[in-house]
Amino acid sequence: MRKLKTAIIGTGFMGKVHSENVRRLGNVEVAAVAGSSGARAKAFADSIGVDNSTGDYRTILEDKSIDAVHVLTPNALHFPVTMAALEAGKAVLCEKPLTLDAGEARQMLDLAEKKGLAHCVQHNLRYYPVVQHIRQMIAAGELGDILIVQGTYSQDWLLYDTDYNWRVEKGPNGALRAVGDIGSHWMDMIQHLTGLKITAMCAELATFHKTRRKPKHSVETFTGKTLRAEDYDEIPVETEDFGMVLLHLGGRARGAYTVSQMSAGNKNRFAFEIYGTRGGAQWNQERPDELWIGNRNSPNQVIVKDPSLLRGPAQGFADLPGGHSEGYDDSHKQVFKRFYAKVADPSAPVDYPTFADGLWGMHLLGKVLESATKRAWVDC
Repeated sequence: MRKLKTAIIGTGFMGKVHSENVRRLGNVEVAAVAGSSGARAKAFADSIGVDNSTGDYRTILEDKSIDAVHVLTPNALHFPVTMAALEAGKAVLCEKPLTLDAGEARQMLDLAEKKGLAHCVQHNLRYYPVVQHIRQMIAAGELGDILIVQGTYSQDWLLYDTDYNWRVEKGPNGALRAVGDIGSHWMDMIQHLTGLKITAMCAELATFHKTRRKPKHSVETFTGKTLRAEDYDEIPVETEDFGMVLLHLGGRARGAYTVSQMSAGNKNRFAFEIYGTRGGAQWNQERPDELWIGNRNSPNQVIVKDPSLLRGPAQGFADLPGGHSEGYDDSHKQVFKRFYAKVADPSAPVDYPTFADGLWGMHLLGKVLESATKRAWVDC
């Protein structure tokens, strides 16, 4: 198989995650890096052993040897960078949320399909092995008809007013922060597992820090906790720290979720519960190999990831034997494995989230904002 060449556009936290896990595939080379400046791009490229770096991503798109790009910029740049990459004939893997609004997402999907190029939105959290086991359980009817979904995505990395990231600012991030950044994962996950669409919702948003102190120099996501008072400028905050959403799922199921970036002690607690007429399932990303299965008339179970015991297709999302943990990095690798199979062979099946999923996600985020603004239920 020909070795594929890809470029990483974005040098922050996700740049590290993507470059490390692309390399695990073996048949894909990280051939170039683009950053917000030449200096930042070179520093990042040097740290991962890549010779080609630039402060202008367009120079990478001119390189005909590059097969694909990873768009890992602030949200406001997803649309222009992706559109330029597609016009240049590159397959695109873009971080979520896909764009700033559904209109941009529709244009991206239309262009990718017109060009016949592979396109992916990075909803990697679908691909923990035991999560895929839940999906197969639901498909097989083991939980019965789904009645109730509930959960949270809670973090604490923006608890203090001195905690700052570009996502805090509406310009680079978009109107929704906590719901856009992590609520998008929760909504995608619950629909992916149940096979049911969110059909209506009622949302409320809260901003607890009306101002934050922005560092006078750049800080990476999940960092910046050791700066001094004189290192900051005070800025107003328009994006939400917390959100809660009631929802209808399909025609019958009901549910609710919260998202927070200010919940002390929660580092990355993505948790969901799904209950049907025959049983229930619970999962928490902070304990990724464990799955709780609830029964009415027999003992409950806690199972630990073991590919030999997973249901059918779920086995294909585990590359290590039982007792060997597979976590956050591995979920990215599983998406990349399937995306690059499509890049290498256009006839390969689509077994990863596409821009169509990203477009639906942007539609739902628009509905969250509409509901919160109206303080009312909205249909989706």
